[in-house]
Amino acid sequence: MSKRDYYEILEVTKSCEDGELKSSYRKLAMKWHPDRNPGNADAEVRFKEVSEAYEVLKDPQKRAAYDRFGHAAFDGGMGGPGGPGFGADFASTFSDIFDDLFGMGGGRRGGGGGGRGGRERGADLRYNMEITLEEAFSGKDATIRLPTSITCEACTGTGAKPGTQPTTCRTCSGSGRIRQAQGFFTLERTCPTCQGRGQVIEDPCPACAGAGRTTKERTLQVAIPAGVEDGTRIRLGNEGEAGVRGGPPGDLYIFLSLAPHDFFQRDGADLFCRAPISMVTASLGGSFEVPTIDGETTKVKVPEGTQSGKRFRLGGKGMPVLRTRNRGDMYVQVVVETPQNLTRRQRELLAEFETECSKDTHPEASGFFAKVKDFFAGDAD
Repeated sequence: MSKRDYYEILEVTKSCEDGELKSSYRKLAMKWHPDRNPGNADAEVRFKEVSEAYEVLKDPQKRAAYDRFGHAAFDGGMGGPGGPGFGADFASTFSDIFDDLFGMGGGRRGGGGGGRGGRERGADLRYNMEITLEEAFSGKDATIRLPTSITCEACTGTGAKPGTQPTTCRTCSGSGRIRQAQGFFTLERTCPTCQGRGQVIEDPCPACAGAGRTTKERTLQVAIPAGVEDGTRIRLGNEGEAGVRGGPPGDLYIFLSLAPHDFFQRDGADLFCRAPISMVTASLGGSFEVPTIDGETTKVKVPEGTQSGKRFRLGGKGMPVLRTRNRGDMYVQVVVETPQNLTRRQRELLAEFETECSKDTHPEASGFFAKVKDFFAGDAD
């Protein structure tokens, strides 16, 4: 089944700006998050689609590649470390194309070559981890479990049966490459016998079938620093797959995503929230308490005559800035709540209040309707 267009998934146009892309992603991620749709398999699929699309389009280089080549830019394991892109497999693909053109098929080029005895670096691994905003604020020590390839203990990674060793490839004499004349040209290709490793195993290790690696679940401890943002990448060196034939291991990349929060929205190190206040508090002034991300509460003072939508800044109450002692700010936007389900007496009091109102009581409304009156008076002239 063909993949949906990433722009269509995120409900944006191809010419959208980064801010519009980020805003649409946040809205859709919150809408389809599994925690908000328990037991809904379709929502889970939608959430994964949205996350995958944003992961590509938020990166300028990946987005440019996608705009030019579409999904083909990332098919066939062309991701390299940490995500989609043009990596070693991309070059290998072109190598195969040239082999096919000149009738020189024989396998892809080995990563290690005969000069290193067939030792190839292990593949990098990616692990996706979701954390809460509170965990991003304080940091955490996480335990992860992942199945990965490790060096075979029986053959110590050589791939050969214990007591034996790989032998030099007779076809290429250990170089991993063979040459062939084509008219005026001499072309070099990967040795089809040893797949470019320069060595062959005549008596494979029974524990790993000659691969030099076995699969095992590992448990790792990961330190998540305070202040990480959505999309932060943490690299654990040499924690990827074991290398082939005793080669060095790859790296493990942990990609962090932040779960939607019920109260706060985040923008960099700043936090934003909304709080309802009564009409009386907005008119006469007062104060109210709001929670902060560190688990405490703080008081917000409301001056007399506060209008709905007024934003108050609480300095230093936001998220920590990664690897610094600085903290962002917290912004509280007040929304004046209109009274509902009024009693008869309450209605009478509001009606009495209305009769006592003047232009000074509602200057904005008075000014607006004065302009409307002048507008229609001008049309009459």
